Amino acid sequence: MCFLFESFKGWKKYCEEKNQSLPETVIQYEIEQKNSSRELIYSGLLQAYGVMKDAVITGLKEDMTSRSGMINNGAKKVFNHPLSVLSPEFQKLISRALSAKEVNSCMGRVVAAPTAGASGILPGTMVTLQEIHQLSDEKIVEGLLVGAGIALIIEEKASLAGAVGGCQAETGSAAAMAAGAIVYCLGGTIDQVFNAVAITIQCMLGLVCDPVAGLVEVPCVVRNASAAAIAFSSAQIALANVSAVIPVDECVEAMGEIGASMESRYKETAMGGLAATLTGQEISKKVLIQDIEILPDETLPD
Repeated sequence: MCFLFESFKGWKKYCEEKNQSLPETVIQYEIEQKNSSRELIYSGLLQAYGVMKDAVITGLKEDMTSRSGMINNGAKKVFNHPLSVLSPEFQKLISRALSAKEVNSCMGRVVAAPTAGASGILPGTMVTLQEIHQLSDEKIVEGLLVGAGIALIIEEKASLAGAVGGCQAETGSAAAMAAGAIVYCLGGTIDQVFNAVAITIQCMLGLVCDPVAGLVEVPCVVRNASAAAIAFSSAQIALANVSAVIPVDECVEAMGEIGASMESRYKETAMGGLAATLTGQEISKKVLIQDIEILPDETLPD
């Protein structure tokens, strides 16, 4: 019987009792629950990671201008800027997270991990981590398996959907997945992995989902970059054994409670926050007019 990912406490206990690693428990879950095989799981994840890497490259090489005009090759601008605020590695991290998410906003091919709105976080973090530490694709795949287990528990105890829990459920969950994966890939213990998740969630609690004009562009793209930075920050803190104090399961429960009490206008409805600003409303009207103008004549009302 595989572990059903109901809690982080239970996940740790299961690993210790069965003498299994974190990624191995996720593999067993996929084999039993999805009627898959070890070979298919690994090949599928390698393919998914390949798509992530392609999205990073595409966003930094091709034109990334969205139809709304809100996205206009921001990743390339960051990547090529002559001044590094912190370090060249940090600059690459931010530009890569922007890049993959811009590909999504421009209707390109991405991996929704866990959602399309958060699709720049794992590519940005994993590609940069691999480059800095010279990790193999196989090790990254193990990290992605750990991230998948983290997402399963968050989905069970809270939500992964912006329409249910706000942006904390999307970019927050993706950042938590990335932080745990980073710590695992760098040899962290189970406690350190879960502590990284708890720290990340604490940093992302309460983040609303307020897409301007209802498009997953602003502020979604830049949030992917900031979430990638938070993931690395949390991993660094957790690897130094600095405690989150509040256990990870309780952090996820807090995320669920906040999401449930959040007003609907802050949950992907484009009725609150940045979407409700004067500029946000002007952009929304402009996008609506553009949509009407491109409709074929036969679809227009009489």
